[in-house]
Amino acid sequence: MPAISREEVAHLAQLAHLEMSETELEKMAGELGVIVNAIKSVSEAAGDDVPATSHPLPLTNVMREDVVGQTLTQEEALQNAPDAEDGRFKVPAILEGE
Repeated sequence: MPAISREEVAHLAQLAHLEMSETELEKMAGELGVIVNAIKSVSEAAGDDVPATSHPLPLTNVMREDVVGQTLTQEEALQNAPDAEDGRFKVPAILEGE
C-alpha cells in the first residue's frame, strides 16, 4: 500500500502555491493515499489482454443519412421571432464596431 507522506503533500502544496495547516496536510495525505490505492486497483484489474478504449461500446458512424426533408419557409421560420430584418433574425449587437 503506497502511502503518501505528509512531506510529499507539503511539497505538492508548495508547488501548487497552496497554504495548508498541519491538520490539512495530515488529512490530505490520508485522502491521497486512498486515491492512489484506488487507481492502483483499477490498473491491476485491466490486464494486458484488454485493449485500450475511448468508449465502452464500439460506435462507428452513428450519424444518420443526410437526406433533404421538409423544411420551413423563410416566413415560417421568422414568424415567431421577436425581431427580424431583411429576412433574417435580428439580435442585439454584442460587439461594438461597424
